[in-house]
Amino acid sequence: MKIVSVMTTTSSGGAEFAAVEMLDALRARGHETVLLSDQKDIGRDTGVRVVAIELGPKLAAGTWISLSLRWPLLLRRLAGALSGELPYDVLLVHYKKEQLMAAMLPRAMRRSIVWSEWGPVPFPMRKGLPRRAYLAAAARARLVMAVSAGTRDSVAEVGVPPEKVVVVPNVMRTDEIRYSEQGRVRVRDRLGIPADAFVVGCISRFHPKKRNDVVVDAVVQLRDPRVHLVLAGAGETEAQLRRLADPLGSRAHFVPTPGREVAEVLSAFDVCVFCPSPTEGMPRAVILGMLAERPCLSTGSEGVADLISTELGGITSPENDPASLRAMLTRYLADPELAARQGAAARAHAERVFAAPVVAEQIERLLLAATADGGRS
Repeated sequence: MKIVSVMTTTSSGGAEFAAVEMLDALRARGHETVLLSDQKDIGRDTGVRVVAIELGPKLAAGTWISLSLRWPLLLRRLAGALSGELPYDVLLVHYKKEQLMAAMLPRAMRRSIVWSEWGPVPFPMRKGLPRRAYLAAAARARLVMAVSAGTRDSVAEVGVPPEKVVVVPNVMRTDEIRYSEQGRVRVRDRLGIPADAFVVGCISRFHPKKRNDVVVDAVVQLRDPRVHLVLAGAGETEAQLRRLADPLGSRAHFVPTPGREVAEVLSAFDVCVFCPSPTEGMPRAVILGMLAERPCLSTGSEGVADLISTELGGITSPENDPASLRAMLTRYLADPELAARQGAAARAHAERVFAAPVVAEQIERLLLAATADGGRS
């Protein structure tokens, strides 16, 4: 098969990485994969062919007017780029803007449209005219691949036929991410963290919707000099988080979003904490923590309800409650063997569910079924 994917955004995050990994895993199974994107480095470390295209920002409350004014131009631009890739078997689209555009393309370019949904349907698209537009576009799609059960349920609740929506987990290079004792020592030495310290780590975008303040408050409330906090990421709430972490002094560490060294950074943690947004898909940060044999805790259930079990970590209740998270962290401080047991179980679970060859074979079957009759969109 030839699979052409379209994914444009003004800022990259977990979904962008996951989309490229998916395409690369399909390429490894012998399929031709092309990604139309405005992120020039999005295909790094993969064999995915990336074609540059500019389609403006994501569709959102603050962008829909400007996008509407440019819509005919952007649609022509997309059609022009896709015409250069004909013939292809699957048109794979990820975000709402491209999903709506794909439904308006000439028939030859939309014969087999497949959607990837990386998180629950945004609240503004669950009612009124936006909902009707979403459902009209969904009627053109042969298949919707939802990254989690929660995402699947939100798509079906809006009105997309449930039989069209299938849960497909993230594709991960499980062999490349694993615990490293040398990496643990290297990162801790660089940050000035003692070897016997207990490190609470969090890899996240510093965004207002991500309640990273909860993990900061929980560590501050512990009042334990053995505990260090590592926040790895970037974003507009960094200054606020630094102020919240002031009571920790030198025990608070802010580092850039890890790239190739992500396994080393995760290895420096003792537990990995995730702070979901209200519309979370299936967070790669949690899966990466599992692969590095770290227990994974979450300050809420969105996106992780079917990912984190009590054998692998825990989800705070009530949600976004520092005291609840503090109580969880106290358990690991008191019982170091608990982290080792849960970390090993987390690694085994992640290998079983998210390994690239396993998920790619599942996606291949779905795409072949979706294109079996040549498409009817």
